[in-house]
Amino acid sequence: MAFLEVKNYRKKFGDNEVLKGISFSLEKGEVLAIIGSSGGGKTTLLRCLNFLEIPDEGTLTLGGETLFDASEKKKNAESDIREKRLHFGLVFQQFNLFPQYTVFKNITLAQTLLAKAEFRQKKKDFSAVLKSAPPAERKKLKEEQKTILAEIRAGQKKRIEEKAEGLLSRVGLSEKKNAYPYELSGGQQQRVAIARALALSPDILCFDEPTSALDPELTGEVLKVIKGLKSSESTMIVVTHEMEFAKNVADHVIFIADGVIEEEGTPEEVFENPKSEKTKAFLQKSRDLLGEEAEEVKGDVL
Repeated sequence: MAFLEVKNYRKKFGDNEVLKGISFSLEKGEVLAIIGSSGGGKTTLLRCLNFLEIPDEGTLTLGGETLFDASEKKKNAESDIREKRLHFGLVFQQFNLFPQYTVFKNITLAQTLLAKAEFRQKKKDFSAVLKSAPPAERKKLKEEQKTILAEIRAGQKKRIEEKAEGLLSRVGLSEKKNAYPYELSGGQQQRVAIARALALSPDILCFDEPTSALDPELTGEVLKVIKGLKSSESTMIVVTHEMEFAKNVADHVIFIADGVIEEEGTPEEVFENPKSEKTKAFLQKSRDLLGEEAEEVKGDVL
């Protein structure tokens, strides 16, 4: 069984059916590139995978566990959906960093909130134990619990900070720890967004056109970081317009057009020997645009 299995995902907005029965699978450690023209359904698919939108039909299985089945409405309550989102990390086009927080706090915020929730639950459990204890033992037990809770809180803080430090180093921004988003370039902000998404150790890391909001000279630094994340333990889905990146980094490529998977296969199969006429037209258009951009850069230089 594949690590991720998506079957028959359908999504409508009013009368507009954006996803028309999307099915695919992904093995652990693989990189999936999703390509296609704007409006074809790529971003909607990514948002459905991250439970930011709820599909009208379909199922999603991760690691052998069914996380989503559209037919089981009772299991798709908001509290359940929030928990399911933790399996996925999403890096947005526009970074979506909190401008009032430093780089370090942007990365640690979600972990800190989760740690606080865990701490409150542990405190609640301890309180229940204290109430059920014999009156003569409560004072001593209360002191023991106080010590344990202090150790738990200190341990949480240390783990969160150490992880954030490691992630900052991984994306090459250790020196920007105390900077604010407005003090960073677009490429640096996107690298912070990547670190933030990694902070919760998602099973699958998703990117929604991560370089579309960047100037060409900044695109390379972000793509280099994403490429550096590839490993047997890192499973990624990348919606991208960067064809060379998809060709060189992805293990599997899906071309989406008009809400359906028009073609899929290895990068060699999709880019070097496409079978669909729509795929051929899309790739030719991409090559033409790349050529035009190269001519513009050449003209600027001259």
